[in-house]
Amino acid sequence: MDNTASSLRTRRTVWLVLYAVAMGFFEAAVVVYLRELYYPDGFRFPLVLLPDRIAWTELGRELTTLIMLLAIAMIAGRDRLDRLFIFGFLFGVWDIVYYIGLWVFLGWPESLLTWDILFLIPLPWLGPVLYPLLIALLLITGFLVHEWLARRGQALRLSGIEWVVACTGAAVIVIAFCWNWRTVREGTVPVSFPVWLFAAGLFAWIVPFIRGFFKGRIE
Repeated sequence: MDNTASSLRTRRTVWLVLYAVAMGFFEAAVVVYLRELYYPDGFRFPLVLLPDRIAWTELGRELTTLIMLLAIAMIAGRDRLDRLFIFGFLFGVWDIVYYIGLWVFLGWPESLLTWDILFLIPLPWLGPVLYPLLIALLLITGFLVHEWLARRGQALRLSGIEWVVACTGAAVIVIAFCWNWRTVREGTVPVSFPVWLFAAGLFAWIVPFIRGFFKGRIE
């Protein structure tokens, strides 16, 4: 890759980082306000049931956040694979900055094993903070590997079957996060996270990309 193309990729990455950091800070600020209103004594389970109007607003906010990340990926990406990795990168940086923001503003989470409600679509996602942060780090790593290969004129190579396996693994990870969704409806405290299910999904999700990396290096 020539110096001009490399410089453009570096500039793109810098702007993507700035955008994701701003999004993460913005998300943290919104949650600080919500917790001040509904958890003045500190966030904890069982969760406070939000009024319907606020709950629907939260669903809309989450959906529009995903659309905002997707829009930037569609604008900045050069092809479908590039857009996929950009979306993952934005999501990963956003998520990490979000938790850093909450820790700076609220001193929360107390540890990586602190439980959190992660997402609401299509069902409530719950789990210790450790697991979404692990996913975020892997998404960032995937983008950096993708960029490294691109600068060398190479690319990840996944077969159709490998894409199916990777997507299935991602779906299993989502199921693991939604495993305790009834906790929200029933007003109880989650006690165990399905690590075995999460690990299985993680393995199925990562392995095709590792194979694709080595195939891309060889071809």
